[in-house]
Amino acid sequence: MRIVDVCEITKPISSPIRNAYIDFSKMTASLVAVVTDVERDGRRVVGYGFNSNGRYGQGGLIRERFRNRILEADPKSVLNEAGDNLCPHKLWATMMTNEKPGGHGERSVAVGTLDMAIWDATAKIAGKPLFRHLAEQKGVEANPRVFVYAAGGYYYPGKGYSALRAEMRGYLDRGYNVVKMKIGGAPIEEDQRRIEEVLKEIGSQAQLAVDVNGRFNLEQGIAYAKMLREYPLFWYEEVGDPLDYALQAALSEFYPGPMATGENLFSHQDARNLLRYGGMRSDRDYLQFDCALSYGLVEYLRTLDVLHQFGWSPSRCIPHGGHQMSLNIAAGLGLGGNESYPDLFQPYGGFPDGVKVQDGHIVMPELPGIGFEGKSDLIKVMRELAE
Repeated sequence: MRIVDVCEITKPISSPIRNAYIDFSKMTASLVAVVTDVERDGRRVVGYGFNSNGRYGQGGLIRERFRNRILEADPKSVLNEAGDNLCPHKLWATMMTNEKPGGHGERSVAVGTLDMAIWDATAKIAGKPLFRHLAEQKGVEANPRVFVYAAGGYYYPGKGYSALRAEMRGYLDRGYNVVKMKIGGAPIEEDQRRIEEVLKEIGSQAQLAVDVNGRFNLEQGIAYAKMLREYPLFWYEEVGDPLDYALQAALSEFYPGPMATGENLFSHQDARNLLRYGGMRSDRDYLQFDCALSYGLVEYLRTLDVLHQFGWSPSRCIPHGGHQMSLNIAAGLGLGGNESYPDLFQPYGGFPDGVKVQDGHIVMPELPGIGFEGKSDLIKVMRELAE
């Protein structure tokens, strides 16, 4: 049993949208395939992965550094103890050979993308959905019913209040009961009007979360906190720079409702510092670490260990990214749910064909691996890369 090839292609996921910090007109993503010599049901096992939106594709790092380490490793050195499957932890250590600690930069995205493909292949070789494979390894009960919320509400050219309301109504019609919109990219008076328009539209049918994407300084964050605390929001997300833990801690003095952050923190050490210094409250706040951006599931397991040390439940984790990898982690390891993008970043976002949102939850299908084969538009693109 061995990995015979690692393939990567950088593809555009451009869209004429923006949040408070960036626009997505030139956004890219890396799609990778880890090809094995194993066959299941008459088809060679190939694991697939891609990086989450908001960070660019990492083709250079993957092709020039991490791919070679995987392919040059002794095949037996990256198998599990029984020798009948890959070991993602050993492969992660192989990828990180000769890498200095700290200064994570973009390598966390490259490794996280490959790690996704490795776990997909591992679960396929085991013949199980990844979420059940993870639950068995952890000795816990899998729960295939996962909370999901609809992320949208971006700033579009020429998009007025009626279009924003129609977008949010569309999410409710598809079964969501939590929706999210962007703020911080317009004057506070305009954002307040946008928030009030959405709240009028969703009424008591859903809750609204708002996302600043790290744009504010402390003064701006406090000004918005004073405005936002008058509304029954699901959360106030990523107010300032993700590494400004003092800013995050100060906000808790002005905003009593739930806050969320973490999507731009890329290691378990970052998570530890957030919990040490960021003033996060384990009874109401949410953590949004995204394994595809932060060295993958192998590192995410270390992050969950850090949460446990600080007395946090994994149910306070609702990852960023809207991808099926985090859905599997949520179902297998008891996270609080997952972000989803019903209309954006296709074909990478969303769920397998036929999976519907009901009362803000989806039920994971019993598909081997991460379940990419169940999403027809996505698996078509994936198989063009490696099969």
